[in-house]
Amino acid sequence: MSRRVEQKAQARERVAALRAQQQRAERRKRLLIAVGAVVAVVVVIGGLVLIKVAGGGSDKTATGPSGTADAQIVTALSSIPAETFAKVGSDDVQAAPSAITAPALTADGKPKVLYIGAEFCPYCAAERWPVSVALARFGTFTNLGTTHSAADDVFPNTPTLSYHGAKYTSQYLSFTGLETTTNEKVNGQYKPLDTPSAEDQKIFETYNAPPYVKSGGSIPFVDLGGKFVGSGATYSPEILAGKTQAEIAEALKDPSNPIAKAVDGSANVYTAALCQLTNNQPANVCTTDPVKAAAAKLGKS
Repeated sequence: MSRRVEQKAQARERVAALRAQQQRAERRKRLLIAVGAVVAVVVVIGGLVLIKVAGGGSDKTATGPSGTADAQIVTALSSIPAETFAKVGSDDVQAAPSAITAPALTADGKPKVLYIGAEFCPYCAAERWPVSVALARFGTFTNLGTTHSAADDVFPNTPTLSYHGAKYTSQYLSFTGLETTTNEKVNGQYKPLDTPSAEDQKIFETYNAPPYVKSGGSIPFVDLGGKFVGSGATYSPEILAGKTQAEIAEALKDPSNPIAKAVDGSANVYTAALCQLTNNQPANVCTTDPVKAAAAKLGKS
Protein backbone atom coordinates (compact mmCIF):
# COMPACT_ATOMS: atom_id res chain seq x y z
CA MET A 1 0.00 0.00 0.00
CA SER A 2 2.73 2.39 0.90
CA ARG A 3 4.32 1.84 -2.52
CA ARG A 4 1.09 2.80 -4.32
CA VAL A 5 0.64 5.87 -2.16
CA GLU A 6 4.16 6.94 -2.93
CA GLN A 7 3.64 6.46 -6.68
CA LYS A 8 0.41 8.49 -6.59
CA ALA A 9 2.15 11.27 -4.71
CA GLN A 10 4.96 11.32 -7.26
CA ALA A 11 2.43 11.45 -10.09
CA ARG A 12 0.64 14.36 -8.48
CA GLU A 13 4.00 16.17 -8.11
CA ARG A 14 4.82 15.58 -11.79
CA VAL A 15 1.41 16.95 -12.85
CA ALA A 16 1.83 20.00 -10.61
CA ALA A 17 5.32 20.61 -11.97
CA LEU A 18 4.06 20.29 -15.54
CA ARG A 19 1.24 22.74 -14.89
CA ALA A 20 3.66 25.18 -13.28
CA GLN A 21 5.96 24.88 -16.30
CA GLN A 22 3.03 25.49 -18.67
CA GLN A 23 1.97 28.54 -16.65
CA ARG A 24 5.49 29.95 -16.75
CA ALA A 25 5.63 29.39 -20.51
CA GLU A 26 2.30 31.12 -20.96
CA ARG A 27 3.48 34.10 -18.91
CA ARG A 28 6.66 34.35 -21.00
CA LYS A 29 4.60 34.23 -24.19
CA ARG A 30 2.33 37.02 -23.02
CA LEU A 31 5.34 39.08 -21.94
CA LEU A 32 7.00 38.62 -25.32
CA ILE A 33 3.82 39.68 -27.10
CA ALA A 34 3.56 42.78 -24.94
CA VAL A 35 7.23 43.68 -25.45
CA GLY A 36 6.89 43.09 -29.17
CA ALA A 37 3.95 45.46 -29.34
CA VAL A 38 5.89 48.15 -27.51
CA VAL A 39 8.90 47.68 -29.79
CA ALA A 40 6.66 47.92 -32.85
CA VAL A 41 5.21 51.20 -31.62
CA VAL A 42 8.67 52.56 -30.91
CA VAL A 43 9.87 51.54 -34.38
CA VAL A 44 6.89 53.22 -36.05
CA ILE A 45 7.37 56.41 -34.05
CA GLY A 46 11.11 56.36 -34.71
CA GLY A 47 10.46 55.88 -38.40
CA LEU A 48 8.15 58.85 -38.47
CA VAL A 49 10.76 60.95 -36.71
CA LEU A 50 13.40 59.88 -39.22
CA ILE A 51 11.07 60.74 -42.10
CA LYS A 52 10.45 64.13 -40.51
CA VAL A 53 14.19 64.78 -40.19
CA ALA A 54 15.24 63.35 -43.53
CA GLY A 55 12.37 64.70 -45.59
CA GLY A 56 11.90 67.88 -43.64
CA GLY A 57 8.76 69.53 -42.40
CA SER A 58 6.87 72.22 -44.26
CA ASP A 59 9.15 74.81 -42.69
CA LYS A 60 12.45 73.07 -43.50
CA THR A 61 12.57 71.63 -46.99
CA ALA A 62 14.77 72.10 -49.98
CA THR A 63 11.82 73.37 -51.95
CA GLY A 64 10.50 75.69 -49.31
CA PRO A 65 6.88 76.70 -48.96
CA SER A 66 4.64 77.99 -51.70
CA GLY A 67 2.39 80.89 -50.89
CA THR A 68 2.89 84.40 -49.59
CA ALA A 69 6.37 85.32 -48.42
CA ASP A 70 6.42 86.00 -44.72
CA ALA A 71 7.36 89.40 -43.38
CA GLN A 72 10.81 88.24 -42.30
CA ILE A 73 11.79 87.35 -45.86
CA VAL A 74 10.42 90.58 -47.34
CA THR A 75 12.15 92.63 -44.65
CA ALA A 76 15.45 90.83 -45.27
CA LEU A 77 15.42 91.86 -48.93
CA SER A 78 15.37 95.54 -48.02
CA SER A 79 17.60 95.48 -44.92
CA ILE A 80 20.90 94.15 -46.24
CA PRO A 81 23.63 96.24 -44.57
CA ALA A 82 25.47 98.76 -46.76
CA GLU A 83 28.78 97.24 -45.67
CA THR A 84 27.64 93.86 -47.04
CA PHE A 85 27.02 95.35 -50.49
CA ALA A 86 30.41 97.08 -50.25
CA LYS A 87 32.32 93.93 -49.25
CA VAL A 88 30.61 91.77 -51.88
CA GLY A 89 31.09 94.32 -54.66
CA SER A 90 30.64 93.01 -58.21
CA ASP A 91 34.05 91.67 -59.22
CA ASP A 92 32.79 88.08 -59.28
CA VAL A 93 29.68 88.80 -61.37
CA GLN A 94 30.00 86.89 -64.65
CA ALA A 95 26.95 88.22 -66.54
CA ALA A 96 25.16 91.55 -66.62
CA PRO A 97 22.33 93.28 -68.49
CA SER A 98 23.26 94.58 -71.93
CA ALA A 99 22.74 98.16 -73.09
CA ILE A 100 20.24 98.55 -75.93
CA THR A 101 18.96 101.35 -78.12
CA ALA A 102 15.18 101.33 -77.83
CA PRO A 103 12.26 103.59 -76.95
CA ALA A 104 12.03 104.35 -73.24
CA LEU A 105 9.91 101.83 -71.37
CA THR A 106 7.67 103.64 -68.90
CA ALA A 107 4.50 103.21 -66.85
CA ASP A 108 2.68 105.73 -64.66
CA GLY A 109 5.21 108.36 -65.70
CA LYS A 110 8.16 106.37 -64.32
CA PRO A 111 10.79 104.07 -65.87
CA LYS A 112 9.39 100.57 -66.04
CA VAL A 113 11.13 97.31 -65.16
CA LEU A 114 9.60 94.34 -66.97
CA TYR A 115 10.31 90.81 -65.75
CA ILE A 116 8.97 87.78 -67.64
CA GLY A 117 9.68 84.30 -66.31
CA ALA A 118 7.97 81.12 -65.15
CA GLU A 119 7.73 79.33 -61.84
CA PHE A 120 9.09 76.02 -63.21
CA CYS A 121 12.29 77.67 -64.48
CA PRO A 122 15.40 77.16 -62.26
CA TYR A 123 17.24 80.11 -63.81
CA CYS A 124 14.23 82.33 -63.10
CA ALA A 125 14.29 80.98 -59.55
CA ALA A 126 17.90 82.11 -59.15
CA GLU A 127 17.48 85.51 -60.80
CA ARG A 128 14.41 86.64 -58.85
CA TRP A 129 16.62 87.03 -55.78
CA PRO A 130 19.02 89.73 -57.10
CA VAL A 131 16.23 91.43 -59.09
CA SER A 132 14.14 91.63 -55.92
CA VAL A 133 17.05 92.82 -53.77
CA ALA A 134 17.87 95.56 -56.30
CA LEU A 135 14.25 96.70 -56.59
CA ALA A 136 13.89 96.71 -52.78
CA ARG A 137 16.49 99.52 -52.71
CA PHE A 138 14.06 101.74 -54.66
CA GLY A 139 10.65 100.69 -53.36
CA THR A 140 8.51 98.16 -51.49
CA PHE A 141 6.98 94.80 -52.40
CA THR A 142 3.63 93.56 -51.14
CA ASN A 143 2.07 90.13 -51.76
CA LEU A 144 5.41 88.77 -52.87
CA GLY A 145 5.10 85.01 -53.25
CA THR A 146 7.32 82.02 -52.57
CA THR A 147 7.67 78.96 -54.76
CA HIS A 148 10.31 76.64 -56.21
CA SER A 149 11.40 75.51 -59.63
CA ALA A 150 10.15 72.25 -61.12
CA ALA A 151 11.15 68.99 -59.48
CA ASP A 152 11.94 67.31 -62.81
CA ASP A 153 14.14 70.02 -64.35
CA VAL A 154 17.83 70.79 -63.87
CA PHE A 155 18.61 72.23 -60.43
CA PRO A 156 15.32 70.76 -59.17
CA ASN A 157 13.23 72.50 -56.52
CA THR A 158 15.35 75.64 -56.44
CA PRO A 159 13.76 77.78 -53.68
CA THR A 160 12.70 81.20 -54.82
CA LEU A 161 10.19 84.03 -54.82
CA SER A 162 7.25 84.55 -57.18
CA TYR A 163 6.00 87.76 -58.76
CA HIS A 164 2.56 86.30 -59.49
CA GLY A 165 0.11 88.63 -57.77
CA ALA A 166 2.88 90.77 -56.26
CA LYS A 167 2.65 94.55 -56.10
CA TYR A 168 5.51 97.02 -56.13
CA THR A 169 5.38 100.61 -54.91
CA SER A 170 8.13 103.15 -55.65
CA GLN A 171 8.44 106.86 -56.27
CA TYR A 172 11.23 106.13 -58.74
CA LEU A 173 10.23 103.05 -60.72
CA SER A 174 7.33 100.98 -62.01
CA PHE A 175 7.53 97.19 -62.04
CA THR A 176 5.66 94.46 -63.88
CA GLY A 177 6.56 90.90 -62.89
CA LEU A 178 4.96 88.06 -64.84
CA GLU A 179 5.13 84.30 -64.24
CA THR A 180 3.77 82.73 -67.41
CA THR A 181 3.34 79.22 -65.94
CA THR A 182 3.33 77.38 -62.64
CA ASN A 183 5.78 74.63 -61.69
CA GLU A 184 3.09 71.93 -62.04
CA LYS A 185 2.29 69.97 -65.18
CA VAL A 186 -1.12 69.07 -66.57
CA ASN A 187 -1.10 66.64 -69.50
CA GLY A 188 2.62 67.14 -69.84
CA GLN A 189 2.49 70.94 -69.96
CA TYR A 190 3.08 73.47 -67.20
CA LYS A 191 -0.15 75.17 -66.16
CA PRO A 192 -0.57 78.72 -67.56
CA LEU A 193 -0.44 81.54 -65.03
CA ASP A 194 0.18 85.19 -66.05
CA THR A 195 -0.48 86.44 -69.59
CA PRO A 196 1.68 89.36 -70.81
CA SER A 197 -0.10 92.32 -72.36
CA ALA A 198 0.29 92.77 -76.11
CA GLU A 199 2.86 95.52 -75.48
CA ASP A 200 4.89 93.44 -73.01
CA GLN A 201 4.78 90.44 -75.33
CA LYS A 202 6.09 92.54 -78.21
CA ILE A 203 8.95 93.82 -76.05
CA PHE A 204 9.77 90.25 -75.03
CA GLU A 205 9.78 88.98 -78.62
CA THR A 206 11.78 91.95 -79.95
CA TYR A 207 14.52 92.33 -77.36
CA ASN A 208 14.86 88.77 -76.08
CA ALA A 209 16.78 87.79 -79.21
CA PRO A 210 20.08 88.60 -80.93
CA PRO A 211 21.61 91.10 -81.28
CA TYR A 212 20.12 92.40 -78.01
CA VAL A 213 20.95 89.35 -75.92
CA LYS A 214 23.74 86.87 -76.53
CA SER A 215 21.86 83.83 -75.26
CA GLY A 216 19.52 83.77 -78.24
CA GLY A 217 16.49 84.42 -76.08
CA SER A 218 15.50 82.66 -72.89
CA ILE A 219 13.85 83.23 -69.56
CA PRO A 220 14.04 85.01 -67.28
CA PHE A 221 13.88 88.16 -69.40
CA VAL A 222 14.34 91.54 -67.77
CA ASP A 223 13.91 94.90 -69.52
CA LEU A 224 15.17 97.84 -67.48
CA GLY A 225 13.39 100.93 -68.78
CA GLY A 226 14.18 100.17 -72.42
CA LYS A 227 17.82 100.94 -71.69
CA PHE A 228 19.16 97.54 -70.59
CA VAL A 229 17.98 93.95 -71.07
CA GLY A 230 19.02 90.72 -69.46
CA SER A 231 18.23 87.13 -70.42
CA GLY A 232 18.99 84.09 -68.29
CA ALA A 233 20.61 83.97 -64.85
CA THR A 234 23.68 85.86 -63.66
CA TYR A 235 24.83 82.95 -61.45
CA SER A 236 24.22 79.22 -61.06
CA PRO A 237 21.03 78.09 -59.29
CA GLU A 238 23.16 75.35 -57.70
CA ILE A 239 24.28 77.87 -55.06
CA LEU A 240 20.74 77.83 -53.61
CA ALA A 241 20.36 74.04 -53.49
CA GLY A 242 19.07 72.58 -50.24
CA LYS A 243 18.12 75.92 -48.72
CA THR A 244 14.78 77.39 -47.70
CA GLN A 245 13.70 80.88 -48.68
CA ALA A 246 14.23 82.00 -45.08
CA GLU A 247 17.79 80.62 -45.05
CA ILE A 248 18.59 82.36 -48.32
CA ALA A 249 17.19 85.64 -47.02
CA GLU A 250 19.27 85.29 -43.86
CA ALA A 251 22.43 84.53 -45.86
CA LEU A 252 22.13 87.77 -47.85
CA LYS A 253 23.56 89.86 -45.00
CA ASP A 254 26.75 87.78 -44.64
CA PRO A 255 29.34 88.96 -47.21
CA SER A 256 31.38 85.77 -46.75
CA ASN A 257 28.46 83.54 -47.70
CA PRO A 258 28.49 82.27 -51.32
CA ILE A 259 24.79 83.10 -51.60
CA ALA A 260 25.41 86.72 -50.64
CA LYS A 261 28.35 86.94 -53.03
CA ALA A 262 26.18 85.73 -55.92
CA VAL A 263 22.89 87.45 -55.12
CA ASP A 264 24.14 90.74 -53.65
CA GLY A 265 26.86 91.01 -56.28
CA SER A 266 24.31 90.69 -59.09
CA ALA A 267 21.99 93.05 -57.21
CA ASN A 268 24.75 95.68 -57.23
CA VAL A 269 24.88 95.44 -61.03
CA TYR A 270 21.10 95.64 -61.38
CA THR A 271 21.13 98.60 -59.01
CA ALA A 272 23.70 100.39 -61.17
CA ALA A 273 21.42 99.93 -64.19
CA LEU A 274 18.38 101.16 -62.29
CA CYS A 275 20.27 104.23 -61.08
CA GLN A 276 20.78 105.21 -64.72
CA LEU A 277 16.99 105.16 -65.11
CA THR A 278 16.31 107.26 -62.01
CA ASN A 279 18.99 109.93 -62.52
CA ASN A 280 20.93 108.47 -59.60
CA GLN A 281 18.07 108.64 -57.13
CA PRO A 282 17.92 107.84 -54.29
CA ALA A 283 21.36 109.30 -53.76
CA ASN A 284 22.10 107.20 -50.66
CA VAL A 285 21.94 104.13 -52.94
CA CYS A 286 23.18 105.34 -56.30
CA THR A 287 26.22 107.28 -55.13
CA THR A 288 27.74 104.45 -53.10
CA ASP A 289 31.09 103.10 -54.25
CA PRO A 290 29.93 99.51 -54.92
CA VAL A 291 27.08 100.71 -57.15
CA LYS A 292 29.30 103.11 -59.08
CA ALA A 293 31.87 100.35 -59.55
CA ALA A 294 29.19 97.91 -60.70
CA ALA A 295 28.22 100.24 -63.55
CA ALA A 296 31.35 99.11 -65.36
CA LYS A 297 29.86 95.60 -65.50
CA LEU A 298 26.89 96.64 -67.61
CA GLY A 299 27.36 94.98 -70.99
CA LYS A 300 27.17 96.38 -74.50
CA SER A 301 24.86 94.90 -77.10
